[in-house]
Amino acid sequence: MTKRSAIRGLAVAVAAVLLVTQALAAAPSQKPGAKNRFGKWKMDSEAPAPQSNIMTYEPFGDGGMKVTINTVSAKGTTGEWGYETLFDGVFRPVRGQEGNETAVEFIDDFSTRIQNKSKGRVGQIVINTLSKDLKTINNEYVRLDEEGKIRGVTHAVYRRIE
Repeated sequence: MTKRSAIRGLAVAVAAVLLVTQALAAAPSQKPGAKNRFGKWKMDSEAPAPQSNIMTYEPFGDGGMKVTINTVSAKGTTGEWGYETLFDGVFRPVRGQEGNETAVEFIDDFSTRIQNKSKGRVGQIVINTLSKDLKTINNEYVRLDEEGKIRGVTHAVYRRIE
């Protein structure tokens, strides 16, 4: 091998490493807990009349998630709302619910803490826990009064449908 060939080979290798490094740096760095949630989830319903609540989780920004909730009430009324999060605990607007904001942060790879704010006050905290088999999400909804004291807790289970 000539000196010129060795230098060319080294230059090609360095260029390849630089390209791969740039590609990795530009790619969104999804948190494992976020990636495992991507898809559609349907809430189990115990209501006597038909109703539906479907959450759709999609990638958003650099490591974040876009959440869209589609609802159908027992009376057939439909609705849609949602938000984007980077899992940094920063409050961001809720689409379809004017004046409301949501902040999300990871507790661990399977659980998030979601704070829902309305008119400047946190009125609900949701602990969203993904099962280890990645097939269900359990939500604990903790409702707070004006002083921040717990006034009620409810539970919902979502099952993966896509």
